[in-house]
Amino acid sequence: MKILVTGGAGFIGSAVVRHIIENTTDHVVNVDKLTYAGNLESLESVAESERYAFEKADICDKAAMERIFADHQPDLVMHLAAESHVDRSITGPADFIETNVVGTYTLLEAARAYWNQLDAARKAAFRFHHISTDEVYGDLPHPDEWTGNEPLPLFTETTAYAPSSPYSASKASSDHLVRAWKRTYGLPTIVTNCSNNYGPFHFPEKLIPLVILNALEGKPLPIYGKGDQIRDWLYVEDHARALYCVLTRGKPGETYNIGGHNEKKNIEVVHTICDLLNELAPSATSYRDLITWVADRPGHDRRYAIDADKIQRELNWSPQESFETGIRKTVQWYLDNQAWVNNVKSGAYANWIDQNYKDRA
Repeated sequence: MKILVTGGAGFIGSAVVRHIIENTTDHVVNVDKLTYAGNLESLESVAESERYAFEKADICDKAAMERIFADHQPDLVMHLAAESHVDRSITGPADFIETNVVGTYTLLEAARAYWNQLDAARKAAFRFHHISTDEVYGDLPHPDEWTGNEPLPLFTETTAYAPSSPYSASKASSDHLVRAWKRTYGLPTIVTNCSNNYGPFHFPEKLIPLVILNALEGKPLPIYGKGDQIRDWLYVEDHARALYCVLTRGKPGETYNIGGHNEKKNIEVVHTICDLLNELAPSATSYRDLITWVADRPGHDRRYAIDADKIQRELNWSPQESFETGIRKTVQWYLDNQAWVNNVKSGAYANWIDQNYKDRA
């Protein structure tokens, strides 16, 4: 099969591309605009494969999307291209509306036009897989405020949407568009909503890589509020396996939640990273001494947690990594790949970190 992957130079997208090229016989067409978070160095291990092709293009560009479908004739689509950082969406929401909403609409229309002219067999086999986030559901009750006797609730595929940030609202919008194109036009779409990803090749604006790299440089480790926000952590290579599983075996019109079964408070994550660094890259003082408390961000969700029973029951997928094994692999990867780290940490990234955090101390 030939799979068109949008956002394939990003963190999750590059993991998906590597997984497909390294573990299947399928072909990949990677479509990426190469914004600040897109990095082709993350694909060096597969870039020379005869089954891999790259197209530098914006999903908002209608003509480019139509040309790419016509030139490459994909059998399947995995749509990962998105603006994805909550803090950036708060300070600059326009890019999130443009890419996540308008871009998804543009891609859906290009896919629909292409799908309509396929022969019957290829039309029946075609899939448009839209990759989304658990943040569209809003947040869940926190253990600190839970008074019921029953277990704390989890996000399921039928949980009502209640997005809190411009980012999550834009992703919720794109999810609705994808489902509408299935209902109205018959386009065979599938949606997945995942929990927080972590692992190798993660751009260092997100919590885990930011803490690792700041610690190694002796810089403050900024923690929002009390650090008691809870997230479910999913190792990115487990997620890549799940996405390919859904693409090839999932049912059109269905939604599948993908989680790691690893609920952790942010401060627990930071302590774990500091303790691993104390072991693997010891310094004169404990890395925990670098923890710095900063004012919480607006509308910060307190708890996310995924119920992944459906994908395990119906598609036989479950994560292979625990948080303990996955975070150790992640910390070790950053220690072993300083060249990648140095190349990705441009002046623009450093300036953004300073601007984002300096006023919250």
